[in-house]
Amino acid sequence: MEIALAEVPKLQDVFVRSGRVTYTFVEPVEFDELVVALDTAGRSIVIEGPSGIGKTTSIDRALITLGMDADVKRLSGRVPPDVVTIANLSQSVPFGTVVIDDFHRLNEGVRRDIADLMKALADEGATHSKLIVIGIPNVGQSLIAFGRDLANRIEVIKFEANPEYKVLELLEKGEVALNVKLNIRDEIVRAAQGSFYVAQILAHVTCIKSKVFRRQANLVETAESFESVKEKVMKDLAAQFHEVAIMFCRGTKLRREGRAPYLHILNWLAQSPNWSINLDREIDKHPLQRGSVSQVVSKGYLASLLHDNELFESAIHFDESNKTLVAQDPQFIFYLRNLSWPRLAEEAGYVSTDFPGRYDFALSFAGQDRQIAAALFQALTDLELEVFYDHNEQHRIIAEDVEEYLGPIYQSDAVMVVCILGNEYPLKIWTKFEGEQFKGRFKSGEVVPVVPDTTVLGQFDMARAVGYVSWDTKRPIDEQAKDVAALLAQKIVEVRKRRALKLLAPEAPSA
Repeated sequence: MEIALAEVPKLQDVFVRSGRVTYTFVEPVEFDELVVALDTAGRSIVIEGPSGIGKTTSIDRALITLGMDADVKRLSGRVPPDVVTIANLSQSVPFGTVVIDDFHRLNEGVRRDIADLMKALADEGATHSKLIVIGIPNVGQSLIAFGRDLANRIEVIKFEANPEYKVLELLEKGEVALNVKLNIRDEIVRAAQGSFYVAQILAHVTCIKSKVFRRQANLVETAESFESVKEKVMKDLAAQFHEVAIMFCRGTKLRREGRAPYLHILNWLAQSPNWSINLDREIDKHPLQRGSVSQVVSKGYLASLLHDNELFESAIHFDESNKTLVAQDPQFIFYLRNLSWPRLAEEAGYVSTDFPGRYDFALSFAGQDRQIAAALFQALTDLELEVFYDHNEQHRIIAEDVEEYLGPIYQSDAVMVVCILGNEYPLKIWTKFEGEQFKGRFKSGEVVPVVPDTTVLGQFDMARAVGYVSWDTKRPIDEQAKDVAALLAQKIVEVRKRRALKLLAPEAPSA
């Protein structure tokens, strides 16, 4: 069934920024699979994928193709009255064809009920009711998790980023409708990175800058530079997303000296071709941020940040159950990909985002002082710093040559070493080994001794020559650990800068 088109197409009807797509509709690669699934009785459909790639538009067109569009109920997980309707769907059978958008926003109980309803419809082979669910990547897997037997009863269709030839087809249709030739068409195709919606925006702005507001009587070729178009789009998007990016990067509380875990998470998301990331996998790929990012994810800080602030609602979604972070708005992902990240980090308030070592600190201590070490580890990681603490590394050390594993950490992998010099420190085999690795770093100011007031310092000749931190064993341990950690956080900034300057300095010519 063809959609009636206006005689003189307007720009906003061709390169669409909101509303139904007509002139520039392009069947995605998954379209035929969708049509067949819609035409199969009893089988509910899950459409998953990032925003802006044509999921909703494709469903609308497929329903029209099958003549099923006349009596479709459209509901959204974002709209409170719709959520009530969705929750009661099992009591409303038969209900015809129901499309549920933003399915991932529904609570677990409602999603579980929908999974049960899908199973019941499939077992019945129902012709009177059909469910179509639209959501972010992995929404199908989250449904199947409620019952593995659901896997063979529903169709899960994964919409991926569109190939460039599909984006090009969209632009060509728009050119025909407006009788215009986009001089930067190839640049738009590449910049869209698979998003029909981003391509629409860039083409729309190109036409406006060239004063093409409707179909031209004679063929017009635009003469815009892609950089000027991108600059205009980025300026418009900054009004919508700049605060979102800044607030996300700062996290639940800005730790200026820390490893900027939220900023790195956002940067990983920007680089993802599918506009979504699994944080467990990303952490494995980025060992320099493993501790700080693991901290904000495992302790629920990331989930709390996104849940408690409406600013993020339409831009980012985090599924805590499978650790998947998704950019919900294609404009947001375009904005992130074209940002100046050093400028963003500076504006967010971070001292640095370049880290010269795998760890900021390595803790060295004898067993009697483990309580102090554990408190320091917690206080330092709360400041989003990377800390080597043996208790947290057992799974990596096991089956390794321990000396080969630990040696580099104390020699150079950790920017600084914090050694807790209790009376038993010089008596233990492993503390003797660790001390041998980092003793040459005292003179460079990269070792901070922490000396309990019960220790006779005369045992540690090297430690007496440098400034050390006194530990009052009568003070509450956690309170004192926070004070020491704050002092160490200031010190690490100086040492990072010193290392960075050393790396930049030209080597002295050989004699």
